[in-house]
Amino acid sequence: MKQEKWGIIYNYKAGIRRYTRKRWNAIREYLVERRVPFEYAVASEYGSAEELAVRFVKRGFRTIVIVGGDGAVNDVVNGIMKSDIKDKTQIHLGIIPNGIGNDFAAYWGINSNYKSAVETIINGRTRKIDVGHVSYFKDGERPRRYFINALNIGVGARITKITDRTRRFFGVKWLSYISALFLILFVKKLHRTHILINGEHIRGRMMNICIGSARGYGQTPSAVPYNGWLDVTVIYHPRGMQLLKGLWLFIRGRLLNHKEVKCFRTKEVKILRAKNAITDTDGRLFKHEFPLTVNIEHEVLSMIIPQ
Repeated sequence: MKQEKWGIIYNYKAGIRRYTRKRWNAIREYLVERRVPFEYAVASEYGSAEELAVRFVKRGFRTIVIVGGDGAVNDVVNGIMKSDIKDKTQIHLGIIPNGIGNDFAAYWGINSNYKSAVETIINGRTRKIDVGHVSYFKDGERPRRYFINALNIGVGARITKITDRTRRFFGVKWLSYISALFLILFVKKLHRTHILINGEHIRGRMMNICIGSARGYGQTPSAVPYNGWLDVTVIYHPRGMQLLKGLWLFIRGRLLNHKEVKCFRTKEVKILRAKNAITDTDGRLFKHEFPLTVNIEHEVLSMIIPQ
C-alpha cells in the first residue's frame, strides 16, 4: 500500500514496562531504517489512546497504528468510531502487537515479531471489518462502547481483571493466564441472567456470556469479523469434572461441544440482567448499568492485514 504518513499510538502500559520501552525503541529504529514517515504519541502521557486516535483523525491521518495489546486496540477503535469523519473505512488500522493479549492480531496472522508487523503495514492489504457496539446506561446517559473481537460478561471479564493484576506481579503472559484460570476453578461465581436473542428470552444462572465479532479468545471460534453477524456463547453452570472438561475443550478449541454451553448467531443481543457481573470489550473493562444492547455494524472500518 502507498506509504503515507502514519500516526502511531504507543501504549507503554502494555506488558512489562521496562521490556515494552526497550521494544518500542527498537520499533522506532526499524521504522527509521525502513524510511517510514510517521509521527507518534505515547498514550497516557499525551492523553488516552482513544483521545489520541481522535486527534490523529482530525489532523488528517489516514493510517493509524497502535503499538499495544487488545485493550489498546479497543481504545483506538473507539477513538476512530467516535471521530467526526463520516466514512470510517478511509481510516486504515494497523497493529504492532505489544501487550499481554493480542488475540485480534493473531486472528489475522499478524506476527508478534515487530519487524514482521511493520512489514505487514508497509506491504499489506486492507480488509473492511465489522465493528460491534454496546449501548448502556451510565449516570443517566446512554453512551456506546465499540469492539472488534468480543464482549464478555461474567467470568471472561473476571479473567481479564485477574490477568491485569497478576501480570504486574509475574510479568509473564502465560503465568498470568494460568493463575487467572486457577483462581476461577475455585471461585465459580454465577450470575442470575436474562438475555433476549432472536426473540427468545433466556434466563438462568450463567457463568459467562461472550458476544463475538471474531473468535472471542476462543469462546466464539466460528465468528468472523466481516460477515455482519454476532456469535453468542453462553456458559451455564458446569460442576466438578464438567468444569475441568470445559477447560480442556476450551484449550483444544472445542468449547462449543460442552453440554453446558449454548451458542447463537444474531445481529442484536439484549442483556436485560446479569446480576453482579462485570463486563469487558476486547479485554478492556468498563462500568455500566443494565440493560445492555449489543449490535454489529457491517464492514465499517479498514484493517491492514498480511497479503
